[in-house]
Amino acid sequence: MTIEISKEARQQAIASIERYFRENMDEPIGNVSAGALLGFFIEELGPSLYNQGVADAQERMLARVQELDLDVHEDEFAYWKKFSTPSRRK
Repeated sequence: MTIEISKEARQQAIASIERYFRENMDEPIGNVSAGALLGFFIEELGPSLYNQGVADAQERMLARVQELDLDVHEDEFAYWKKFSTPSRRK
């Protein structure tokens, strides 16, 4: 599966990479180089991040499914319980 980001997200990521280089590195990085670096990161690191996100979502969903019986449980054979009174001994 190829991981892709929207055009707008790509533009923002490239601008962020360029700013990072301006503020933290000895030399600035150009737009084309920043785009290539972003492409490398998406291809190289993207699958790991994506897989972790899927695993996190699965874990949360499993926890919710396991709690489902607590959320929607109904007592069985409850009709007569509402009429029950302490029994009298004769």
